[in-house]
Amino acid sequence: MQVELTKFRIKQGKSELVDEWMRFLNENMQDALLSLDGEKMFVETIMRDTVGDHEYLYWYSIQADDGDTNSDVAECIDRRHISYWNRCIDKTYRPRNLQNEVVMIPHRIKDYMHHLENEDQAVTI
Repeated sequence: MQVELTKFRIKQGKSELVDEWMRFLNENMQDALLSLDGEKMFVETIMRDTVGDHEYLYWYSIQADDGDTNSDVAECIDRRHISYWNRCIDKTYRPRNLQNEVVMIPHRIKDYMHHLENEDQAVTI
């Protein structure tokens, strides 16, 4: 299981476009959730912060080790999501993966995640 928190810088002048992007994701949550299923992504949260003159987005996720990076189920929402990404994320800033120190997930939830992680493998055997 992968637990990650990654920091990305927003391009200068793109704050309103990021507002639109986040609104798009919230308004199309059902399709976004379909995309998560295909990626074996258990949790994905996007947070926003301003430090000095720069805005940042933080991606927090919990994903199965064998999760796909793309899903055919929600290709349309993924295309729009990637389009916003390309227009808003500053590629000159190297994304920062924050270091995990402690991951606290209750055993019953972690066991269920492992069950879901292995669900496709059980079907294909």
